[in-house]
Amino acid sequence: MVLLVGMGADEQLGGYSRHRVKFNSLSWDGLVEEITLELDRISFRNLGRDDRIIADHGVESRYPFLDETVVSYLNSLPVWLKMNLNYPRGIGEKLLLRLLAYKLGLCEAAALPKRAIQFGSRIAKIENSKEKGSDICERLKNL
Repeated sequence: MVLLVGMGADEQLGGYSRHRVKFNSLSWDGLVEEITLELDRISFRNLGRDDRIIADHGVESRYPFLDETVVSYLNSLPVWLKMNLNYPRGIGEKLLLRLLAYKLGLCEAAALPKRAIQFGSRIAKIENSKEKGSDICERLKNL
């Protein structure tokens, strides 16, 4: 089995809230600097860990947004064609993907704001919000 993983889209298309913060404080130049930093560190920050987790389940992973041709193409575009953080949340980040989704008829999906995968199910709101992922869960220690 092969799993297509979306890693690289947020990093290259302004999908993280820190991109908006950088844009608001340092404009386009600051945003370009942050995007470059994201792409430079993705391999040692995320790829190895995620690939090991996926492989541990007997699945091969593929990263279409990190394909050399895709990365090269996205790097050839001006940043304002890929994202426009002057637009509201749910529109300006990953603008290029949103426009493609809209063109493909996925209008509702195109307008949804990004939600981090760990919060996608909203289970975090039910759990203790003061806990961090690196904490030892007190509720499970006594099992």
